[in-house]
Amino acid sequence: MEFRLKELRKMRNISQLKLALDLNMNQNSISRYENMEREADYETLIKFADYFDVSLDYLLGRTDKTDINK
Repeated sequence: MEFRLKELRKMRNISQLKLALDLNMNQNSISRYENMEREADYETLIKFADYFDVSLDYLLGRTDKTDINK
């Protein structure tokens, strides 16, 4: 599985600390998610997808389309 959190964060020039603060998390958790040392639960995945305005499928590497089907 290709988890695109780090890619999205870097593309938007956002630090781990800023992302963590914006999502009320800690920087260590962000690092562990990015390095696949920890799996995000559904609620956290939705927070990431909403924050970056991408679909869960894109975030999880299941598609290259960023669009969210609404």
